[in-house]
Amino acid sequence: MLDVAVPSRVAADLAAFGRFAAARGWVPATAGNFSSRIDADYVAITRSGIDKGSITAQDVIAVPLAGSLPPGVSAETPLHVARYRRGPATGAILHVHTVAATVLSRADAPQGFVELDGFEMHKTVGLRTHESTLRLPIFANDQDTAALAERIESVLDAEPVVPGYLLGGHGLYAWGATMVDAQRHLEGLEFLLACSLEERRLRR
Repeated sequence: MLDVAVPSRVAADLAAFGRFAAARGWVPATAGNFSSRIDADYVAITRSGIDKGSITAQDVIAVPLAGSLPPGVSAETPLHVARYRRGPATGAILHVHTVAATVLSRADAPQGFVELDGFEMHKTVGLRTHESTLRLPIFANDQDTAALAERIESVLDAEPVVPGYLLGGHGLYAWGATMVDAQRHLEGLEFLLACSLEERRLRR
C-alpha cells in the first residue's frame, strides 16, 4: 500500500496551492488539507500537522481509495476519500479555514445552508447567470470523520449541489475535476462568502 509514490507533479500542485492559501491567511496554524487524484485507485493528500505554506514532497502521502488508511494522514482524510469514491468527476479537493466560511457556517447552521443571491460570481461554480440562488450546504462538525463522511455523501447524493460545503465552525471544502477547477470553485465560494459576511456587517 505505501509503496505507491506520489508523482512529483501532484506534490508540486498541492505545494503551490498551499503557498497560495497561506498567503491569503486561509490555512492558519497548520489548518486545512488538500488532496489530488493520482489514478483510479489512489489519491495524494497532505499529512497532518504540517505548515501548508511550505509543503514538501515528504509532506504528501498516497492513500488508497479502498482499504485502511496509512498512519500520519489528516484526520479528515475520510471526507476526501468518500468524495473520490463517487467517481472520476472529483480530481482534487481543497479544504481551508477562512474567517468568512467559519463565521457564516456558525451563523447559518440552524437553516443548514448559506444562501447567496444575485452575484455574478455564481458562474464560477457552474450556475449560468447571476439571476440565481446558490445554497451552500452546512454540516455539523464531528470528530468521527468516517461517520461524518457518510452523512455528507448521503446528502450530496440526494440533492444537486454546488461543488463545495461548509463544516460548522470549521471551514470550507471545495472540489473539481482538476486542481485548477477545484481552486476556481474554492476561490469563487470564498469570495461569495466574504461578500455575504460584509453585507451583513453593513446592514447592522
